[in-house]
Amino acid sequence: MTNADPTFEGVYGTYSITAADRQEVRFYRIALLITGLSLAAGLLQWWQTDSPWAWLWVLPMATALGLALRWIHIYLRPLHRALQLFWLSGCIGWGALLLQAGPTEVLSVLRDQPLWILAIGPLFAALAGIGFKEFFCFQRPEAIGLTLLLPAALLGHLVGLINGPLCLALLEAAAVLLVLLALRKFGMEAAADVGDKSVFAYLDGQLPAGTP
Repeated sequence: MTNADPTFEGVYGTYSITAADRQEVRFYRIALLITGLSLAAGLLQWWQTDSPWAWLWVLPMATALGLALRWIHIYLRPLHRALQLFWLSGCIGWGALLLQAGPTEVLSVLRDQPLWILAIGPLFAALAGIGFKEFFCFQRPEAIGLTLLLPAALLGHLVGLINGPLCLALLEAAAVLLVLLALRKFGMEAAADVGDKSVFAYLDGQLPAGTP
């Protein structure tokens, strides 16, 4: 800590926002923006051109989402771990889909066999979880829109309530809201994303010895 680090009074004591904290927040916001841009670009390419290679946008999207989940600040460690497990499960699902369908048929199989949503869906559940966290902390309307549109689109298509084009439209809307959410975060103080570090310290102190 340096003299330049701002100090705040938290629930369980004082804490400082360090340069490392500010860097983590910056990385989190960039990762969130890349996630949104990749999702929006991939969906738009698939929607407008029906390109079999539009799925490649999943690679930067999933990578950036995983990094965002690495740098996000969530008080409840079990919730944080759950979102990371959703991310991992969704990545495995995409891998299984690629092995089953082949690179050029991935999107066709996904369109014609909606049950694959159960395999890849956890990746989007992790993203919806970030949206919920952002809405809970900052009450941003785009965050709740993201949180609601993702499951509505995928589950609606899975059970046959909405068709493919409408599903893509809802997902594209969610992606645009994610980009808007990420862009608006760049104008916020880092302390807002870090949260009350005294709460983190307190909760860590309640964990059994040896817990990672």
